[in-house]
Amino acid sequence: MAQWRNGAQDRPAGRAARAATTDAQWRAFVRGYRAEMAEPGPSRDLDLLAALSRTTALSVGCYCEDATRCHRSVLRELLAARGAVIVD
Repeated sequence: MAQWRNGAQDRPAGRAARAATTDAQWRAFVRGYRAEMAEPGPSRDLDLLAALSRTTALSVGCYCEDATRCHRSVLRELLAARGAVIVD
């Protein structure tokens, strides 16, 4: 089994997600995370993951209790926008 890790929880946006307790803080996190993921390296990683999802099963794991207030909910949107196959 291969593992890909972009270190989201260790980056500034990941720390902001864990610290967000208000809607305004969450929206600020989402803006920051989307900006991070738009950088060339992470953007290529998203393209690769989306392409791989069309031929193999992938999963995204995280320790956050609430998926709606977790970077993985934003990651899901970013991957879907790139045509990733997403199964609940």
